[in-house]
Amino acid sequence: MGSFILRRLGVMLLTALCLTFIVFFLTNLYPNLEKLAKTQGNQRMSDEAVTSYLEKNGYLQPLPVKYAQWLGVLPGHVHTDEEGKITARCATKGMDPADAPRFCGLLQGSWGYSTVFKDDVGGIIGKRLAATGKLMFFVMLLMVPSALIVGVLAGMREGSRLDRSLSTFSIASTATPEYVSGVIFITLLASSSGVKWFKGTATSAVDNANFENFFLPVLTVALYGMGYIARMTRASMTEVMTAQYIRTARLKGVSFRNIVLKHALRNALIAPFTVIMLQFPWLLNGVVIVETLFNYKGFGWTLVQAAGNNDIDLLLACAVVAVFVVLVTQLISDIGYVFLNPRIRIA
Repeated sequence: MGSFILRRLGVMLLTALCLTFIVFFLTNLYPNLEKLAKTQGNQRMSDEAVTSYLEKNGYLQPLPVKYAQWLGVLPGHVHTDEEGKITARCATKGMDPADAPRFCGLLQGSWGYSTVFKDDVGGIIGKRLAATGKLMFFVMLLMVPSALIVGVLAGMREGSRLDRSLSTFSIASTATPEYVSGVIFITLLASSSGVKWFKGTATSAVDNANFENFFLPVLTVALYGMGYIARMTRASMTEVMTAQYIRTARLKGVSFRNIVLKHALRNALIAPFTVIMLQFPWLLNGVVIVETLFNYKGFGWTLVQAAGNNDIDLLLACAVVAVFVVLVTQLISDIGYVFLNPRIRIA
């Protein structure tokens, strides 16, 4: 197990470097840099002024050099103009560029500076990620038990009326995008002239979440993911219920309840476990629509703001967090799969 984890960590590191380099390359294309320069200066900047701004801030360096500086393995860019004024990449707000440290990248814990929020990217990511973490916690709390119950009930008696009803519900929930179900919930439960049980915005839920301002975004996200987990659980449960050892237990006179709980349930949950773990990266990136729709200022909302306003450092930080979450959840999924299924051997 130890060597397996070490190999996976090595692959994860290589994958993270490749993915972040691709994102870094795309965000540092010249049209994006030109837009950034005009956003920080003015929209009527001449081409010469744009080039001067980009050169002064180190954006015109070779891509591998910029990427290494962003990682923190090369010294940060330092520029001195004709008047002797120094501009240093590693100089924070209010710091004398001459006193700036040489290295300032991810390895040093520096995420850069947000050109939109005018604040340190690390602080922004921490705050917004905590807000999305709260949303994800309640979504998983509602989605996973509900999906497992629906899937197990549907798979216990394949082809029954209950199976067909629950399968139809699962397919309908998965086939309905969040922006459709969210608008429906807001229209029926938050904007109706007769009954307003919930708030149509979740802005206040970031600091003070309650049932009134937080349930609709939680329900919208959970309903979409619930159907997929339920379908996977149902398929796994159906396969287990036709296994030979289940038939043997039935012939021995074991009650149907004990067959399901003691013999079938654990084996049926092996495949859904992997699907459940993969919901974490989906939730982190899939909440973009829901957070924007309900104006919930979490990680997804921040990602939209960074992309829409060409905030390069913030966009790169969001990419790093997303890649990290995906890789870590896949590692946990693989380890958990081995423990749930002892027949698996690590080559």
